Amino acid sequence: MFRLRRRVYLDNNATTMVSHPVRKQMNYVLEHCYGNPSSLYKIARNSALILQESREQIAHTINAAPHEIIFTGSASEANNTILKALAEHHYPGKKKIISTPIEHASVMTTLEYLQTRGITVEYCRIDEKGRVDIDALEKQVDEQTFLICIMLANNETGALQDLAKISGIAHNRDVPVMADCVQALGKIEVDVRRLGLDYATFSAHKIHGPKGVGALFVREGRFFSPLIHGGHQEEGKRAGTEGLHNIAGFAAACKDVDKMLVKSQKTRELKEYFVDELGKLKPGIVINSPEAGQCLPNTVNISFPGVSNAVFMAYLDYNGIAVSAGSACNTQEDAPSHVLKAIGLTDEQARQSIRFSLSTEITLKDITYVLKVIEDFLHREKSPISVVTPAQLNENLLMDPRTYLLDIRFGYDRKILSSLPNSHEAAFVTIHKYIDQIPRDKNILVVCQAGYNSPIVSYYLKSKHFKNVGFLLGGMVAWRLLHPGLYKKLGGQNVEKLKAGGKR
Repeated sequence: MFRLRRRVYLDNNATTMVSHPVRKQMNYVLEHCYGNPSSLYKIARNSALILQESREQIAHTINAAPHEIIFTGSASEANNTILKALAEHHYPGKKKIISTPIEHASVMTTLEYLQTRGITVEYCRIDEKGRVDIDALEKQVDEQTFLICIMLANNETGALQDLAKISGIAHNRDVPVMADCVQALGKIEVDVRRLGLDYATFSAHKIHGPKGVGALFVREGRFFSPLIHGGHQEEGKRAGTEGLHNIAGFAAACKDVDKMLVKSQKTRELKEYFVDELGKLKPGIVINSPEAGQCLPNTVNISFPGVSNAVFMAYLDYNGIAVSAGSACNTQEDAPSHVLKAIGLTDEQARQSIRFSLSTEITLKDITYVLKVIEDFLHREKSPISVVTPAQLNENLLMDPRTYLLDIRFGYDRKILSSLPNSHEAAFVTIHKYIDQIPRDKNILVVCQAGYNSPIVSYYLKSKHFKNVGFLLGGMVAWRLLHPGLYKKLGGQNVEKLKAGGKR
C-alpha cells in the first residue's frame, strides 16, 4: 500500500465540492435573510432582493433575461417539467419527440413514461463517440414533431453536440429545442442565444454550488405550463416557497463560472496527460470519449479490458480516489450504462469502463498519485481481497461454519431477492456501525445486489484489519441466476439483522 495517501476526487460530473464563496453567501442568507420573499415587511423584502439578484446573476451567466429563469428543486425536475408540459400541450395534435439514446436518466425515464401516454419518441442516430448524425436528424423532423430534446454535453463520456446547428434545423420547421446543459455549465461557454435554445436546464451542484436547486430557462414567447401547482411563486410557474439559501448559493457559484472557464484549458491538459500515461501502463485501454474539440475538458471514459470496474473502483476508493462507472443517478442498477451500450459497447465492455471527471482544482501531483495507484492495481499479482464467483458459492460453502455472509444490500433490494441462508444483514451506508459485530476469526464474504457495493465494503473491512475478506462477484442477481434451485430451497433461511452499534 501507499505510505502517503492522498484524497483525489475525480467524480465531479456526479457532484462537486461546495466552494468557499458559496458557503459564505449561503450562511449569510440563512442568518440574515430568513424572511419569506413573498411577504411585504422589510425582512421579507430583503429576501426578495436576494432572490431577484440571484435570478439576474444566473440569467447573465447563460445570456438570458431574468424573467426567462425559473428556479426548481433540481435539473431533473426541470427536465420533467418541460417534457410533460409540452407533451400534454401538443397531444394529440402532434405526438413526436426526437431525442438521443444517451440522455440523462431524468430525460430517458420521462420519455419512456410519455410513450405510455401516446407520445412517439424517436432516437436519432449517433456515432461510436456519441455524436449526433445531424443529417439523419434533419430527415426525422416532420409535421408530427413538437420537440427536439438533446443534451449539450453527455455526463458519462463528455461528448458535445452541435446544438447551434441542430437548433437552426429545428427552427426552420418551427420545432423548439430543449437541452440539458447541466454538465456543460462551467466547463464550456453556455450561451442560450447563440445555441438557439428554447428550453434549457441547469443544476447548481455541478458547479460547486449546493444540491437541491436547479434552474429552467424558457425563452420568452415559448409555451410553458407548471409541473407543481399551489402558489404564485416564480410568477406562477413553480409553486412552493423558494429555497433562498440554495438559490443564493447557485448565484454565487455562477459568479465563478468565468474563472472556471479560464482554468478549463489547464484541466484539459491534465486530462490528456493522464490518458497518455494510462496508455503506457495498459496499452489495450479503449477511450470511449470523443477527441478534445468534441468533448468536455474534464471528462474521459475509459474501458480497461479484463478489469471489473466494480473491483477497480473499490481499490481506488481504498486508496482515497473517487471515480464512477457512469451516472450517479443509476449506480444502484444492475444494468450496464445505457450510454455506453448506445455507442456500441457490449455489456462486458461497459462493465469494464470507468469515468474520470476532473475539477479545475486537480493538480499534477494528484494525477501522478492516481497513476501510481492504478499501476499498482494493474500489475499486482494478488488482490488484498478475495473474489468469489457465483459458481464457487455452492451449498457446502454457504453452510460452512467458517463462512460469515455479510449482506449489505438496501431494503428495497431484499424485497426483490431474499438473502442467502445464514446471512447477516447490515446497511451499506452505515457499515462502520456494525464493525464490532463482525467476527475477525471467520472468512467474511460480502454480498450486495449486483456486485458494485460489496467490493467497497470489502476494502473498507480490510482497512479495519480484517484478515480474510472477499465479495460475491455479480452479487445476488448473478448468484440467483446460476443457482435457481438452491435459491428456492435455502433463500431467506436463518437470516440475522444486525443492529447498528451493537456488539457480539
